[in-house]
Amino acid sequence: MKLSRLSAPVLLLFPAFLVLAAVVVVPLALSFYSSFTPFRLTKPESLYVFIGLRNYITVISSWDFWVAFGRTVLFLTIALNAEMLLGLGLALLVSKAVRGQRLLRTMMMFPMMFSPVLVGFQFKFLFNDNIGLINNGLQALGLTDQAIPWLINGNLALFSITVAEVWSSTSVFAILILAGLLAMPRDPIEAAHVDGCTPLQTFRYITWPYLMPFAFIAMTIRSLDVARAYDIVKIMTDGGPAKRTELLWTLVGRTAYGDARMGLANAMAYFAIVLSILFTVYFFRKLAAARQQIGAEW
Repeated sequence: MKLSRLSAPVLLLFPAFLVLAAVVVVPLALSFYSSFTPFRLTKPESLYVFIGLRNYITVISSWDFWVAFGRTVLFLTIALNAEMLLGLGLALLVSKAVRGQRLLRTMMMFPMMFSPVLVGFQFKFLFNDNIGLINNGLQALGLTDQAIPWLINGNLALFSITVAEVWSSTSVFAILILAGLLAMPRDPIEAAHVDGCTPLQTFRYITWPYLMPFAFIAMTIRSLDVARAYDIVKIMTDGGPAKRTELLWTLVGRTAYGDARMGLANAMAYFAIVLSILFTVYFFRKLAAARQQIGAEW
């Protein structure tokens, strides 16, 4: 087909297609191909050796991979639920504000303005066992007489990372749920008050069903982010101590650049993508069900 026969919209979009192919399609195809090779950064010629599913078999039989996989699911579950509860609370509080609501909405978005790298450095300083503000504050209040090893103890380190992740992203839930609260019609709530419903009953049977689609949209967005968490973990603990905070993408990064095993790392990455797809499909189904419920009840 000659270019002169193509329509004007296609010709105008053709440069964009070329750019997308160069920066998205080609790297994806190359990474997918390399997952079937023993490609090492130190041995470029290994990219041309085809080994079939050997990398994927290695990933499936790797204990470290499944530990990181389970820890990622645990991290994602805790972070998403904490962000949703805190975001819901913030949205309800801001929606009740009579004055300064615009200022509160702006302040609520403040954590989103920081890059994950900066958040990682910020919380790494806060949780430092020697000079961290948290330990100094606890000791000043007399709540502890010795420094707590937040980033050295494995369980505490994972907790610290979760706190940093929740702080930086709770505003996503708060903003979307607040948008639902502001768009919600007042007639059903007023009718519930007239019928003698308590505030808890009104929230449980009227407000929350209406807000569920907004919450599931936020969960879908955040599940994709948390499932590929890397920056904050890399800065705060680098997967330590003793790999106790190793998540999927930190394991992929360590395998690719620390061990130079790029082919195996790409195989791990495609398994991690499957996790993201599963969570996305799950939340989209919940979103569709919530929309149908609203359509039936409202």
